[in-house]
Amino acid sequence: MMNAALAGATRPDSAPLISLQDVGKHYETKAGRTNVLSHVSLDIAPGEFVSIMGPSGAGKTTLLNILAMFDSDWTGQYHLLGQPVHSLKPKLRRELNKSTIGFVFQQYHLLDDLTVAENLDIPLSYRDVKRSERMSIVAETLDRFQMVAKKDLYPTQLSGGQQQLVAVARATIAQPRLILADEPTGSLHSSQGQMIMELLRKLNREGTTIIQVTHSEENAGYGSRVIELRDGWVVSDTAKAG
Repeated sequence: MMNAALAGATRPDSAPLISLQDVGKHYETKAGRTNVLSHVSLDIAPGEFVSIMGPSGAGKTTLLNILAMFDSDWTGQYHLLGQPVHSLKPKLRRELNKSTIGFVFQQYHLLDDLTVAENLDIPLSYRDVKRSERMSIVAETLDRFQMVAKKDLYPTQLSGGQQQLVAVARATIAQPRLILADEPTGSLHSSQGQMIMELLRKLNREGTTIIQVTHSEENAGYGSRVIELRDGWVVSDTAKAG
């Protein structure tokens, strides 16, 4: 259950879901300082579908990892649902992550020794949810994603597209306010990738905020806004017409 310090995290929809001010990250090497992100400042509103684009090494995945709170070694300010992530203690960051964020990895990150149903149960097991309720939520999710027939299969028995479908279902099963996706179709065939993108668009239309990292102009077209990074800087931030 979320700590009382985070109980006031919900804010009016007019306020940004995410606000970054002057966020930066660098590495110190023998050759000197290498900047990965430089002075990134942006707001993301509830319900947006944002694509982060740019060449390899631009800082896209680094930014996504900061948003996911996987990375804590950075400078600047990051507010999520009004909470100052930059000053939260690690335990509170973990609680805010679990209560707010679902993450879709490029390489699925399913546990091979667990069935589809057991993989879906993992995010729920992190919360104060009774087992009987968890089983009901998993059953509903399997039905929603049309995976009932595959509930007792293991990831290695599934195609790439099916594994990513399970990964998306796992990311959404706890009804997060925010889904972060790192190249969610990067390992899939075009038809499988289209299926995943259509699913993300559907989730966004139902109210979930989505931020994806992608190299694909086609995938970016599913969203409402494109932020382009180059050498760690935001070089453009464009809302989709219409």
